[in-house]
Amino acid sequence: MTIEDNIQNLLSKREEAKLGGGVKRIESQHNKGKLTARERIDFLLDEGSFEEFDMFVTHQTNAFGLEKQKFLTDGVITGHGTIDGRVVYVFSQDFTIFGGSLSQTYAQKICKIMDQAMKVGAPVIGINDSGGARIQEGVKSLAGYAEIFQRNIMASGVIPQISAIFGPCAGGAVYSPALTDFVMMSKENSYMFVTGPKVAKKVTGEDISIEDLGGPDVHGKKSGVAHFIADDEEEGMMLIRKLLSYVPQNNLEDPIITECSDPIDRKEELLNEIIPSNPNQPYDVKDVIYSIVDYSEFLEVQRHYAKNIITGFSKFNGRPAGIVANQPNYLAGVLDINASRKAARFVRFCDAFNIPIITLVDVPGFLPGSAQETGGIIIHGAKLLFAYGEATVPKITITLRKSYGGAHDVMGSKQLRSDMNYAWPSAEIAVMGPQGAVEVMEGKEIAKIEDPVQQAAYVKQKEDEYREMFANPYDAASYGYIDDVIEPRNTRFRIIRALQTLASKKDTNPPKKHSNIPL
Repeated sequence: MTIEDNIQNLLSKREEAKLGGGVKRIESQHNKGKLTARERIDFLLDEGSFEEFDMFVTHQTNAFGLEKQKFLTDGVITGHGTIDGRVVYVFSQDFTIFGGSLSQTYAQKICKIMDQAMKVGAPVIGINDSGGARIQEGVKSLAGYAEIFQRNIMASGVIPQISAIFGPCAGGAVYSPALTDFVMMSKENSYMFVTGPKVAKKVTGEDISIEDLGGPDVHGKKSGVAHFIADDEEEGMMLIRKLLSYVPQNNLEDPIITECSDPIDRKEELLNEIIPSNPNQPYDVKDVIYSIVDYSEFLEVQRHYAKNIITGFSKFNGRPAGIVANQPNYLAGVLDINASRKAARFVRFCDAFNIPIITLVDVPGFLPGSAQETGGIIIHGAKLLFAYGEATVPKITITLRKSYGGAHDVMGSKQLRSDMNYAWPSAEIAVMGPQGAVEVMEGKEIAKIEDPVQQAAYVKQKEDEYREMFANPYDAASYGYIDDVIEPRNTRFRIIRALQTLASKKDTNPPKKHSNIPL
């Protein structure tokens, strides 16, 4: 063959690889409202930046007639490219080839880019659209999944890992996304479950649809498996690009600081009036967040799950930070099992990747009741406590209103090595609220008063005394537990100054193999 023939052969093979499972299967993919594996990569990455690996790989199985069906790429597109000029590694499962099912060589392709990402120190993005393990390969496909899982585990806390679920993800396949830092699902064609509806009906008798078993609503609102729910694939990939703007390349780098024209000393008069005079009246803590961050931009994480606590990313004078905030607008902002898990995981991610943590506190305590106790609120609440106490990144805590009981300790208190603890004048820092405290401390005296009017007057007097003593930030400030009481409208300025000061912070934990976090 001439050189020209060799080149033409190469080009024809490339064209063959780009067709995946063929024109008809590509049309079928489009008819389902789904992009192809290559279209997803092109949409996600900077234009013209993708460098593909292993385009000519095929499976090596000769059983069940598979030797007669071989496709270039073997069902997954792998390589690297850039997002806003920063290197990322990506794999995109191709449903047009064997339904995106995983083979041994398919797994090796994914493992190769994960290994390179670890060497280079760059994020890995996995786009999932697969029918699961390739049954014809038996244990080899299962071993392939385990190889990927092991790399997910080794990469955890070293490089950011993001999973996008844009099709089926079932059986053992779900555990790789579950091991990554963030899971994205789309409202259309996206689902995750360990066992499908048919198996569930056969084993348990439960008759349930795919959507109700593992759709985006289930994992976005109930299980908490999904961190982001996008309207469609395009929005999902734009969210991934946005997410990466807050995150460093790896655990040895800091997040990228960008230029900011939003004034540092911008005063928000709204904040001086946002706390209601009635301590039991709710307000939306997101209004506080939007008022203090750059350009009112806030990327919320797990927006539909455990709404009593808010987590997400913003910037302060161009410096990325993670925000954790109690939400008085939902369940009064109490901490429960789900809120504790949600916030603990977020705090640990921020700490792993050198992202400062801003905590906005308005918490009346932990949610009481037998359902919470039998569900393990003690151990789940301890996760959040552990996460804050273990974190060594800059930590700034602002108490907006209530900070009661054990929940006060858990939410970034000074004793959990928070660096700067501020409070608004409306802050109430105590073991419990005035009503509960008076019932405990004065219960016997109250019972002695028979006249209801006198009893009510006595209770009010004692509540006022307690409120004057503890329902303000000055008692905590007198012990140094609060570094300063600040005017609410100056909150943005004080946070930015604190972040600038803490930029060179060094803090360490004792040498150990690893922590034994309460799981």
